[in-house]
Amino acid sequence: MVQKYQSPVCVYKYPFELVMAAYEKRFPTCPQIPVFLGSEVLRESRSADGAVHLVERSCRLRVEAPRLLRKIAGVEHVVFVQRNVLNWKERTLLIEAHNETFASRVVVKENCSYTVHPENEDWTCFEQSASLDIRSFFGFESALEKIAMKQYTANVKRGKEVIEHYLNELISQGTSHIPRWTPAPVPEEDTHSQAGLRDPGSLKVCGPGSAQGPAPEMVSTDGDKLDADYIERCLGHLTPMQESCLIQLRHWLQETHKGKIPKDEHILRFLRARDFHLDRAREMLCQSLSWRKQHQVDLLLQTWRPPALLEEFYAGGWHYQDIDGRPLYILRLGHMDTKGLMKAVGEEVLLQHVLCVNEEGQKRCEGNTKQFGRPISSWTCLVDLEGLSLRHLWRPGIKALLRMIEVVEDNYPETLGRLLIVRAPRVFPVLWTLISPFINENTRQKFLIYSGSNYQGPGGLVDYLDKEVIPDFLGGECLCNVPEGGLVPKSLYLTEEDQEHKDQLQQWRETYQSASVLRGAPHEVAVEILERESVITWDFDILQGDVMFSLYHTKQAPKPGPREPGVRAGGQLTDKGWALGADYSRVEAPLICREGESIQGSHVTQWPGVYLLQWQMHSAPGHMACSLPGVEDVLMALHSPGPRCKLLYYYEVLASEDFRGSMSSLESCTSRFSQLSATTSSSGQSHSSSLVSR
Repeated sequence: MVQKYQSPVCVYKYPFELVMAAYEKRFPTCPQIPVFLGSEVLRESRSADGAVHLVERSCRLRVEAPRLLRKIAGVEHVVFVQRNVLNWKERTLLIEAHNETFASRVVVKENCSYTVHPENEDWTCFEQSASLDIRSFFGFESALEKIAMKQYTANVKRGKEVIEHYLNELISQGTSHIPRWTPAPVPEEDTHSQAGLRDPGSLKVCGPGSAQGPAPEMVSTDGDKLDADYIERCLGHLTPMQESCLIQLRHWLQETHKGKIPKDEHILRFLRARDFHLDRAREMLCQSLSWRKQHQVDLLLQTWRPPALLEEFYAGGWHYQDIDGRPLYILRLGHMDTKGLMKAVGEEVLLQHVLCVNEEGQKRCEGNTKQFGRPISSWTCLVDLEGLSLRHLWRPGIKALLRMIEVVEDNYPETLGRLLIVRAPRVFPVLWTLISPFINENTRQKFLIYSGSNYQGPGGLVDYLDKEVIPDFLGGECLCNVPEGGLVPKSLYLTEEDQEHKDQLQQWRETYQSASVLRGAPHEVAVEILERESVITWDFDILQGDVMFSLYHTKQAPKPGPREPGVRAGGQLTDKGWALGADYSRVEAPLICREGESIQGSHVTQWPGVYLLQWQMHSAPGHMACSLPGVEDVLMALHSPGPRCKLLYYYEVLASEDFRGSMSSLESCTSRFSQLSATTSSSGQSHSSSLVSR
């Protein structure tokens, strides 16, 4: 496989003629480049008017490779042939080099050019590209490729330093200006031969204008080139390989993509997300560009106006920057009624708002790059979880969150520089178990999670935020204008009368199962648990009547009692003969649930066995049942008219392995999470809780 490398444009702020004088000082030997052992001229010619100067040299380079590899190869140095075409009239130097040593096994081609800067004729641009094709090399092909890349990296860096060294030497010697070439009078009979030498094609030079080798990447328009200083200033330090990938992907987009070409910072994020694997990054970027075009994301900041309800209840906003100059976004998730927001504005509006936040984040990164004079390509997010409870486990909300994570991961990679999570409550590990599998591993490594007040003091927020910008609600002195959130009034919820949202409301309901509860005939669901420390989660809405919810554990699987035709098998599962404390035990305290309420909860199991989720009609305090109803009660309830309770419910089991794995990943995110993990997964106790969210 042929490997290609493309370096960015290097700019010397000196005239072309002075740079050429510095370049000639590199020959025949150059002490500043130790691997360059020397050179000799093989062929040299000039045009009649002296405008074109062709030089062909044989150059010897020392092999910087392990001794064993040099011994097997039987060489201590390699020979390259370099062909230079210097055109004083056009002010260009085109260089082509290829290896002679091991030419049947390895093919190395290098193309360089010195040209006048397109915007300043007193500056000089240098470009370099190379290709490497290792056909066979005594079984050391992979090692040779690494050595070649290392050598290329060193040459790129050292080459610029050497030219600058000789430029400074010339200036120190009093040579700061060299006149431009002017044509001398040429006899008429020599005009034809001179014209031939002026034509680079007549010299058969494989330079940037040639169709051979990797050089076509250099013939792009001036606006397509990347300056090395620009990369360092606006994009950050990149290795030559990374620079090459960026330039190649950029050129490919310019040649094939119809429409607006993404900025270099944007392209670089996709390369980083795919570890600079060019083909994978190109595929990811192309899919994202198609998505942006389909949803008109480029116009989002100009066209999107969030509903007034969202501006009031969405507890998120931008707040200065972190200690590294990254834009800082604050999200008070614990204070935000995610269920109420989704029911009031719909999932699509929330997604649009999240996309707008990401677009604004990229824009702020560009502004901070200019403001601070250094590359800033990502932002920091501070998430306050005070108030986070089981109501945030509402299943349609979780599904919407996972969808948003997927969209952001696919289209805004490497935009999150750091995620600071503070005041994480005990329920957080359950939420983390649900969402962490959908978060990229590289992104998870940027999470810093603090429980309780661990975010205060050394090792906390002061390590990442200046004291002057720490929000007042976290003990800082800076007034934060991020909305406080709060419960969204039910009167603002969408209804099926709004046809646009009818399908979404129906989709949310399909997540749940429906059940009816009669007096003496509860609805029960049996959940088999094979390993302790599995997590049972539940989410249900009371549509009619008042219900009492309980959670029981038993070591034996219940057998369904008799039921009338058409009655669901998931109704009554237990027998009155069971004794509380002997055949079964209550592991979740009874919870009274009123009509119209929504309840979310979870339980970290202490033992394997069968767990029963039970909903039964709520009786007055003096008549509350203290044991499971019997078969006679069920049959009587089925045949007797009376009040009926209705509910929609959903439950899910998080496997012990997944839960423990999520705890481990949390602990690996930050050392500040140990207290929270200890209270959540204690070996001596089970942990359970339910919450009435509305």
